[in-house]
Amino acid sequence: MEIYDKKMVNRLKRADGQLHAVLRMMEEEQDCINVITQLTAVRSSIDNLIGVIVAENLKNCLLTSNPDNQDAKIDQAIKMIVKK
Repeated sequence: MEIYDKKMVNRLKRADGQLHAVLRMMEEEQDCINVITQLTAVRSSIDNLIGVIVAENLKNCLLTSNPDNQDAKIDQAIKMIVKK
């Protein structure tokens, strides 16, 4: 079973592309507000990806783990979400 699906990988590749664009903007000494706007977009896309990964992992855990272990897995997922 796949842990990270193609959509997750594509999201990360898109964020990587955005980050490279920000580097170009900085090298071209573009306006600060534009750089910050793009960095905020990158951060938002990565935060969303973290949420998707945690949610999918939790769903998978609940469907495949034994009931005795589910509480620990739920606690682990909550800690990952709160840490972010």
